[in-house]
Amino acid sequence: MCRALRVLCAAPSAERLSALKRAAVSARWELVGGATSVDELAAQVGEWDPDVVVVDAPLGPDAVRSVGNRRVVVVDAEPGFAGAHAVASLESLRSAVLGLPPPARPVRS
Repeated sequence: MCRALRVLCAAPSAERLSALKRAAVSARWELVGGATSVDELAAQVGEWDPDVVVVDAPLGPDAVRSVGNRRVVVVDAEPGFAGAHAVASLESLRSAVLGLPPPARPVRS
């Protein structure tokens, strides 16, 4: 059985989280949850089991480490950000998610 790709966003403030969600929303996947701290992100990863996590760069490498083996897109970071599978701007976020290798489990996008 296939299910939609799940994308979880995290940013250091409610306003920035809202901007990330607006940039990430797509009919091709399900946008789930939303975290404003590293601790909240780790908890939501356990709750939502996302395939992709979008992290705002100011949350730092600890945020990326907290998501385990999920695919990670970091927004507004320098190339080579530790642990990121892709680096994107708000404008290129959807393309970055689409460009990631597919998860090992069955999903539809």
